[in-house]
Amino acid sequence: MVGPLESDHTILAMSEKVEILSDDFDPTALVTEPLPSPVTNGGGEREMVLGRNVHTTSLAVTEPESNDEFTGDKEAYMASVLARYRKTLVERTKYHLGYPYNLDFDYGALGQLQHFSINNLGDPFIESNYGVHSRPFEVGVLDWFARLWEIERDDYWGYITNCGTEGNLHGILVGREMLPDGILYASTESHYSVFKAARMYRMECDKVDTLISGEIDCDDLRGKLLANKDKPAILNVNIGTTVKGAVDDLDLVIKTLEECGFSHDRFYIHCDGALFGLMMPFVKRAPKVTFNKPIGSVSVSGHKFVGCPMPCGVQITRMKHIKVLSSNVEYLASRDATIMGSRNGHAPLFLWYTLNRKGYKGFQKEVQKCLRNAHYLKDRLREAGISAMLNELSSTVVFERPKDEEFVRRWQLACQGDIAHVVVMPSVTIEKLDHFLKDLVEHRSIWCKDGSQTPCLAKDVGTNNCVCPAHK
Repeated sequence: MVGPLESDHTILAMSEKVEILSDDFDPTALVTEPLPSPVTNGGGEREMVLGRNVHTTSLAVTEPESNDEFTGDKEAYMASVLARYRKTLVERTKYHLGYPYNLDFDYGALGQLQHFSINNLGDPFIESNYGVHSRPFEVGVLDWFARLWEIERDDYWGYITNCGTEGNLHGILVGREMLPDGILYASTESHYSVFKAARMYRMECDKVDTLISGEIDCDDLRGKLLANKDKPAILNVNIGTTVKGAVDDLDLVIKTLEECGFSHDRFYIHCDGALFGLMMPFVKRAPKVTFNKPIGSVSVSGHKFVGCPMPCGVQITRMKHIKVLSSNVEYLASRDATIMGSRNGHAPLFLWYTLNRKGYKGFQKEVQKCLRNAHYLKDRLREAGISAMLNELSSTVVFERPKDEEFVRRWQLACQGDIAHVVVMPSVTIEKLDHFLKDLVEHRSIWCKDGSQTPCLAKDVGTNNCVCPAHK
């Protein structure tokens, strides 16, 4: 695949020295050994092959020459690599639509803190011997989310994780420790990290069917619960599924558990709110995710809707639950109940800064913008004769998978089976959507030149959202 900044140039490597012979230098072309090309199947789609690196280039790490300290050649070389890489990032950001990251942020004010090794190891609420930390910022962020999810300060425990997956790993671990012989129930549309947790913790896991929307099918859940009434239930509830952006009905899940005879001390609910866990509180008439309901934990990602430049997340659980995980660590002069040891101390600074700048009203405006633009995209796709679905409370627009994998990679679309999706984030403008739509319609006219009909997506998006000849 040719990158957006690639052009003809020559790189000469002699005696561990890399000499740039063109001003039109592309860092992605620095390779020591060519790596294998992606494997494709008969339909031209990329296949993942274990042990094969799907990247085609790598950036060489070379030893400095003895006189580099005086010539500055190495520094100049590295500066040129980074400058060109920045251009690549700028270019690729223009075509970023398929993954739920808010790319609209400016953290210039925090540049002054990047010279420090800030590590929030251990419990956020207990001082340790390591003094270069950002715990006051971390606890401030946690308090903000505790208010959002309606749990008193003395009743919750939490921490800023390194990613959304860690939040799921932690929430499910707390559930497993509370109910050691419990069965994990999760819908088939749950994030893969939920099933990773089941494998890591060697938990019995029962996958629950979903509705066309991607929401958990509580009738199927009921049948599975009744078949295992002798064992406690640990449930993962999705506040926005990965592919379709569906929100599981938390109230119906709780009602189903109760009707199946599960008392509150025999079930544990973890809410995976990676993206929509922060959007739903600002949507009118949206059901509440709150600790006033019998849930055990909630996690969200910080690098998605908030727009943190590095992966991170927030995990909140009940104080009474965390005691089963917490243990003394003499080396830290603290206690620890986290998944990781060292934790990025810069992430709380970015989250704290954004929460203070935007506040509840700022997030509410951004949520409304995302939902409005998502409806715009869905309507325009349907007008163009393309099957499309948009769940209520969601900014994830699902549509037919483009036939050209190069187009998929250009727009960085997330695909599964016959569908693809665009996640409309605060950084996605109407202009960007119009550009995408124009590009899609133009390419689609080429793909359909052979007279092929609009594919049927009824099984993925429902008959109401399918515009194939059979369902128009």
